[in-house]
Amino acid sequence: MIRFILSIFGAIFTMVTLGAMVIALSIGAVFWVYGRDLPSHESLAQYQPKTISRIYSGEGRIIDEFAVERRLFAPAEEIPDLVKHAFISAEDKNFYTHHGYDTRGMLAAAVDAVKSRGKNVRGASTITQQVMKNFLLSGDRRIERKIKEIILAARLEETLPKEKILELYLNEIFLGQNSYGVAAAAQTYFNKALSDLAPHEAAFLASLPKAPSDFHPVRNKDRLLARRNFVLREMEENGYISKAAYEKEVAEPLRSVQNGDFESFKDNLPPRDYFTDEIRRQLSKDFGEGEFFTGGFAVRATIDPEMQVEAAEALRTQLEDYDRGRGIWHGRIARIPEDQLGTEDAWRAALASTEAPRDITLENPWHPAVVLGFENGAARIGIEGVDADPEGDWIVPKDVQWARKLLDNGKLASRANTADDLLELGDVVLVRKMTADADGSFIRWTLRQVPDVEGGFMAMDVNTGRVIAMQGGFSYQHSVFNRATQALRQPGSSFKPFVYASALDSGYTPATIVIDAPIEINTPQGLWRPKNASNQYYGPTPLRTGIERSRNLMTVRLAQEVGMDVVAAYAERFGVYENMGQYLANALGSEETTLFNMVAAYAMFANGGERVEPTLVDRVQDRYGKTIYRHDQRVCEDCGTEAIPPAKGPRIVSDRQRVMDAITAYQLTSMLEGVVQRGTASGSVNLPVPTAGKTGTTNDAKDVWFIGFTSNVVAGCYIGYDDPRPLGRGASGGGMCGPVFQRFMTQAVKKYGGGKFKIPPGGHFIKIDRFTGARLSDDASGPNVVAEYFRDGEEPVFGISFDGGFAMGSNLPLFDEVRQSQAKEVTTSTGKKAVVGPKASFGALSSGGLY
Repeated sequence: MIRFILSIFGAIFTMVTLGAMVIALSIGAVFWVYGRDLPSHESLAQYQPKTISRIYSGEGRIIDEFAVERRLFAPAEEIPDLVKHAFISAEDKNFYTHHGYDTRGMLAAAVDAVKSRGKNVRGASTITQQVMKNFLLSGDRRIERKIKEIILAARLEETLPKEKILELYLNEIFLGQNSYGVAAAAQTYFNKALSDLAPHEAAFLASLPKAPSDFHPVRNKDRLLARRNFVLREMEENGYISKAAYEKEVAEPLRSVQNGDFESFKDNLPPRDYFTDEIRRQLSKDFGEGEFFTGGFAVRATIDPEMQVEAAEALRTQLEDYDRGRGIWHGRIARIPEDQLGTEDAWRAALASTEAPRDITLENPWHPAVVLGFENGAARIGIEGVDADPEGDWIVPKDVQWARKLLDNGKLASRANTADDLLELGDVVLVRKMTADADGSFIRWTLRQVPDVEGGFMAMDVNTGRVIAMQGGFSYQHSVFNRATQALRQPGSSFKPFVYASALDSGYTPATIVIDAPIEINTPQGLWRPKNASNQYYGPTPLRTGIERSRNLMTVRLAQEVGMDVVAAYAERFGVYENMGQYLANALGSEETTLFNMVAAYAMFANGGERVEPTLVDRVQDRYGKTIYRHDQRVCEDCGTEAIPPAKGPRIVSDRQRVMDAITAYQLTSMLEGVVQRGTASGSVNLPVPTAGKTGTTNDAKDVWFIGFTSNVVAGCYIGYDDPRPLGRGASGGGMCGPVFQRFMTQAVKKYGGGKFKIPPGGHFIKIDRFTGARLSDDASGPNVVAEYFRDGEEPVFGISFDGGFAMGSNLPLFDEVRQSQAKEVTTSTGKKAVVGPKASFGALSSGGLY
């Protein structure tokens, strides 16, 4: 009997053993099958997460950031234990003891699922398994993926320490609000660093991995609060916080940026503008767009925030003055249906969803507003971001009487008398406060519009190439197209200095006489007759006067004398063009280039003829703090020397390439000073320091320019329609861009100073008559006298005229004689006397020139 019982137990034992072996072999086979061809977990040791690239001002302030996934990488040693413990308590309380997977947790989850008949299915993945899923596997809920996850988790635990695995998890996990990783989430929800988080805030973050969209701090506040308190209880039970701390923290209200309890980090970021977007464009080209958006670069920009504000205001002021001077209303941004205007909540919600520029500040910030009704000729408006006045906010009739409405048929209506002549119910427009100059007190709301005309402005240091300000249009949010760097436009007469530079380096002098007389040139497109802006010609004239008065005919003849191949070579050397066409019309600036190129080229005039590379970036560092780009390559020889006298600074050695002779650079700068003192820019540019520059106006005034410089700063302005068309009668570079330069440089000079332009050695001064080019005595004085700088050993020959090989009448009078003989005295309508001169005409076939 005993033997029989023992045989039965033996059979049972054998069956159990064999069954266990079969199960073990089956499980082993399954794991062997799924363990083949798995992704390599070893790559995680070199993992580099996608992190934010940030742009900093010179003062170290963050001014913009770019990212595919908004992540701030935090090494394990910089993540506080409090944060680690919160996530371990919420997600994997046995993290420090298991070997990648938690058998007890999986069995408990399976029991719960069976007891609830599938209604209570919860995950049993460890943090290590979640790392495998997030990095190497898909997120599908299949048994095959779970098996692979366990295999990889076990392998990873053998390869990496627990802290490294936790680092991967806490930096990769998505926590809602476009935030990846705990560091970015702490900033997004609390505007705090990880080290500043309280236990209830750490538990808040640890509540989110389960389902970020289901635990929104506003929409699902109660659910998130319950989950946060659960995490706090788990932290207390696991011994990470005391009972007293738990009771204190669980009583804390649920606070977040989204609830308005904290200021958003975004509030400290200025609106994205043309400057930082251009940095994005250039670094994406240099390093690759993918690397820039994910590489965690720290970019030190060259921008001067104060000067950037001045640049934006100077350009915007001129564009708006021109636009309002035209008196045409085109400023409706959008239309809100009447059924969304019934309540304040309704129209505010509709207005907030409207695409409108919100980055404009001109005198005061501009706000989107919606027309809510009309009364007594005024329009009642609701204004975004402004509490409604109990008596209503209004656009009064006199604030619309400057404009005429542009009708659907393209014609203009009569000038507006009341607000409803321009506006309709539901119109979304822009308004700003009108305030008193004396004390800034509020007067009324005034109607504004983004001008149709656009432009660009840029300023940079003439010695380092550091761009200190750049404005690519009226409003970045209205149009991201950067007209300082992307717009290809004809520079007009602002190109002429390169013609004159090539001549001066070819043996000509500022006193060289060139004929200003009519020209006819046969071209494949027909007969070309360039002309001066005044429609007059002036006979034999010195180079100086030719550039001061921007004489087209002289420039064409000079380019013919020097050779367009030489002119083109100079333009390419200065970076104005890459491959300039060798056509005479290009001597007048007919070939397109960018404001960026022109300003950089003028800087080389200002610094004495040395190459300078423009840059918006001083330095780029990678995610580890290693400098991977530095703009300034100069060497400081004495920076390590302690014996430098107090009155002297360290000696910095520059190896910049010379692009033009130093004396030529000074001669040209002196001639461009004349443009500002008595030439085409004299009516609009007047700074307290020596200033040089050149205006530019193209045919029909489709493009107007001014580029000028002091001894320290060069700045340039361009204005024109994006779809080129005439700016109207009287438009010119001096009249439109000159004031922009003047406004900006008035402030720039206060900050950066300025002095006399450096006179290079190897030359001497001779006084000449700037009208005739005749040599004068050393004691000569008067408005016609100018001291020109000539090279030592070079005795200028006076009395020789150059005509470029074009025919010229033998009895053509000198410039001064032209001025006297053609002028006549007339009596004006006021009874005063005035001197006028007749305008010359070159016939109906004349196509005009650029001036």
